Amino acid sequence: MRYCRAMRQATHPDGFPDVLVSEALAAARALPVRTPVFAIAGLQGSGKSTLAAQVAARAETEGLRVAVLSLDDLYLTRAQRHHLAGTVHPLLATRGPPGTHDVALGCRVLDALRAGEDVALPRFDKLADDRLPETGWLNPGPRVDLVLFEGWCLKAAPEDDSALSAPLNALERDEDPDSTWRRHCNEALRRDYPALWSRIDALWFLQPPGFDIVRTWRWQQEQALVARDPSRTGMDRAQLDRFIQHYERTSRHLLATLPAVAERTIVLDEARTPLL
Repeated sequence: MRYCRAMRQATHPDGFPDVLVSEALAAARALPVRTPVFAIAGLQGSGKSTLAAQVAARAETEGLRVAVLSLDDLYLTRAQRHHLAGTVHPLLATRGPPGTHDVALGCRVLDALRAGEDVALPRFDKLADDRLPETGWLNPGPRVDLVLFEGWCLKAAPEDDSALSAPLNALERDEDPDSTWRRHCNEALRRDYPALWSRIDALWFLQPPGFDIVRTWRWQQEQALVARDPSRTGMDRAQLDRFIQHYERTSRHLLATLPAVAERTIVLDEARTPLL
């Protein structure tokens, strides 16, 4: 297959129903642009990469050339994040929150795919916590027909500045008491990310029953990552709980705002079953 598999370990054990996959592909094909960018958003572990892989596979059976790009593969390198940690705030060493993505790289890649150019897609190694060298990037070949773009905070909007003062969890209270980190992340959403969001032609949102389920889903995802290579060490539960707190503010804001922004919202139950 020519499409670039997300190609993270599936976090939805049975995949999504065929009817949903067919509807997603039909919606993408109906977009009135030559090479549409169809986006799938959802909180950590919701099955974004699984659905993207299913849609890509279905598209290929219909003769379409597909590229799949993950927002996770646009993280800044470890060195770049450590520079931010030293110059702005230590919490910026941790990948994930707004302000830790290479937005310009994402714009370049999407623009090249739209233009039919032969462009390699970046890849990020989560267990190594670093972007792979370009020799490890994936190449979908020239002139793709469809781009599937999946990511946890696609189309996220900044919060009102007044909402940033009160800490939301222990991480913010203890490690960002003057709100420097969260204000930096919020300003990045306001200043940098709209350029990337503007490349999206349509967005579907996989909506979980609430933020708390992310702890379960992300733990399953972490176990799957380690299972792929038992010689490498992932996060334990305590490390994972702290990690998820980096995402909590934007995640809760997405739950409140993204259903009004997305072209379609797919409500999931705790087993990730769509309530169609």
